[in-house]
Amino acid sequence: MEASVLVRAETIWDLVERRAQLSPNEVALLDEGDTRLTFREFRDRAARVAAALHADGIGPGSRVAWQLFTKIDTYVLMVALARLGVVQAPIIPLYREREVAAAVTAAGADTLVVPGTWRGTDYATMASSLDLGGRAAPRVLVLENHGPPPESEDVRALPPPPADPDEPRWVYFTSGSTGLPKGVMHSDHSLLEAAYGFALHGGLGARHGDVGSVPFPVAHIGGVQYLISMLAAGFPVVTIEHFPSQGLEALRRHRVTMTGGSTVFYTALLDAQRARPDDPLLPDLRLLKGGGAPSPSWLFYALRDEMNVTLAHDYGMTEVPMICVAQPDDAPQVLAETDGKPIPGLQLRIMDGAEPVPEGAEGEIEVRGPMVFRGYTDAKATADAFTADGWFRTGDRGRRHPTGHVELTGRSKELIIRKGENIAPLEIEELLSRHPAVGGAAVIGLPDTERGELVCAVITVAPQSAGAAPPTLAELNRYLTDAGLMVQKLPERLEVLDVLPVTGLGKVAKAELRRRYA
Repeated sequence: MEASVLVRAETIWDLVERRAQLSPNEVALLDEGDTRLTFREFRDRAARVAAALHADGIGPGSRVAWQLFTKIDTYVLMVALARLGVVQAPIIPLYREREVAAAVTAAGADTLVVPGTWRGTDYATMASSLDLGGRAAPRVLVLENHGPPPESEDVRALPPPPADPDEPRWVYFTSGSTGLPKGVMHSDHSLLEAAYGFALHGGLGARHGDVGSVPFPVAHIGGVQYLISMLAAGFPVVTIEHFPSQGLEALRRHRVTMTGGSTVFYTALLDAQRARPDDPLLPDLRLLKGGGAPSPSWLFYALRDEMNVTLAHDYGMTEVPMICVAQPDDAPQVLAETDGKPIPGLQLRIMDGAEPVPEGAEGEIEVRGPMVFRGYTDAKATADAFTADGWFRTGDRGRRHPTGHVELTGRSKELIIRKGENIAPLEIEELLSRHPAVGGAAVIGLPDTERGELVCAVITVAPQSAGAAPPTLAELNRYLTDAGLMVQKLPERLEVLDVLPVTGLGKVAKAELRRRYA
C-alpha cells in the first residue's frame, strides 16, 4: 500500500472527522447481525454520546474506565471519550474483582462503565463491590444488558476537541510480575504512529472490497489499532462478540477478507476448517494478521495449504502496539520464520547487556520511537523499563535477518537455565506443536535442586486425536530428538491438559502453569 493512500491526522478524533468527510456514505462498522454504521453515522453518533456524557459531568480531566465487549456500541463510546479528551482505560471483560480493582486503581478512574449483567456475569454488582484498599470508589455507569450508551442532540455544548496529540489519554493493561494488570499509558500520537505502520506494512484495505474484523476483545490494544487502521485506510470492519460460536458465520456472511488476533485464533480457524475439509470455511478470507504471542512456522504452511490464506504474523506488545509488521507479499519462508520488519519511525536494536550483537545473533530486543508508550502508571516500573539512553527494554529475545526481518526467539524471563545451559521454550514449543497428536504446547521451567530448573512440557491433545491415549514423555522426546533437538533441551516432565490456560490478552498463562506445577 502506498503511504499516500492512508489518511493521517494529529489526533484520533481528527481522523474520525477526516474519514467522515472523505467517505461519508461508506460502511465503517458491521456486527454479527444486520447493524451497520457509515463513517458519517459513526462520527455523528460518537458526537451525540460525547454530548450526553458531557452533560452528565464527564469531560476534560475525567478518568473513565470501561469494561465492555466487542460491539459497535463500544467503539462509539471509545471515540466519544476520545472526542471529550478524557483519560480512558479499557478493561478486558475476562477480568474479575481482583484484576478490575487493580486496573481501576492504576488508572485512577473516577468513573467505571459496565454492561450490567451480560453473558452470565453481573458486572454492575462486581463494579460496586471492588476492594480498592481505601481509595474512593468510582461512579458506576451501567449500560443495562450491554445496551447503547446515552445520546444527546446538544452537540453544540461540547468543549473543543483535544488538541495535544502527545498528552497521555489512554491506559491499557498488561500482566505484571505479580499477575495483576499493570497500567500502560499511551497518547493519541503513539497509537496513531503504531497503527499507521500496521496498515502500511500490512496492506490493510489495499484491495478494493476488503473487509476487516475484530474477533478479539476490543479492550485489548489491538482494538484501537484496528479502529485507526480502518479510519486511515477506509475499509469496513465487522465486530465479533461471540467467537467462534457466532463469529465464524458472521465472518463468512460479511465476506471478511482480513482478520486476526493471536496464535490461539489462527489455530481455532484451522481446527474449524479441518472439521469440514471438503467445504471452504471462509472462502473470501485472504489475510490473517496478529501478534502478542509467537506463531510456529508450520502454522503458516497449514493455513496456506488448507485454507488458501496468507498468515502474515506481526510483533507487538501493549507498550509498543506495533514493533514489526509482516508484509503479505513477502516470500513464504520469510513469512513462516520471521515476524516482520520494524515499522516506519521505529528504531530497533538487539543487545547482549550493553553491547549490540552481530547480525543474525540472538539477544534482547530494545526499541525507541514515537509509537513507544509514554510510561507505566507506576513511575518505578517506568524507570526500570528504559535504558539510560532512552531505549525501551521489551523483555523479548530475537535476531535480525540480513533482509531486515526480525525473528522472535522467546521472552528473556522465560529462559530456562538447566545446569547453566540457557534453553528457549519457544524452540521446543514449536517442535512439539508439529506433532500430529499435540494440539497446543507450553514449555516452562520448574525449580529443581539438582539442575536449577527442569524442563516441563504442558500439552493439549489435538482434536483429531481426541479419545486416543495422549503421547507419553518418551514418545515426545523421541520425536524431538528425531527433529534435531539437543538432548540437554528435552523435557523431563510432561503434563496433559484439556485446555491451556490463557490470560485476558489471549496468551498462554505460563505464570499460572508454573504456580500449578512448581
